[in-house]
Amino acid sequence: MWPRIGGLRTLDLGTPGDLRTRLNTLVLAGVKTATAGLLAEYTEEGEELEHVGERLALVDDADALVAVVEVTGIEVTRFAEVPWDFARAEGEGDRSVEEWRAGHAAYWARVGTPVTDDSEIVCVRFRLVSAGVGGVATGDLGT
Repeated sequence: MWPRIGGLRTLDLGTPGDLRTRLNTLVLAGVKTATAGLLAEYTEEGEELEHVGERLALVDDADALVAVVEVTGIEVTRFAEVPWDFARAEGEGDRSVEEWRAGHAAYWARVGTPVTDDSEIVCVRFRLVSAGVGGVATGDLGT
């Protein structure tokens, strides 16, 4: 089961360190409005997929609250079929869907979960609801 903050599931982007800091900064700037995950990770962790309207607690390396985001869309698709509009919404600077695929395949291989064209990818779109440690009101947490 994934950690919770104020009843919200946490969203920890990338791996701890510079990557997570950069991705969180992109979310806070409104540039990153999507993230991709492996369906197999949900299954292994016994987690349900996010749903439209669900709020998630974006966290830093110390699992401290950085922001609250709200899911605006969710789709499961084969890695080879992730569309360019989704890859672009990840806001990580990829110039094509092929570049996105190469970068994500390399990332997942580095963390020990290599993907194939048939790997099922969870494509989550979201919007920033509130940002800032300490600036998040209890009501924003859904409590």
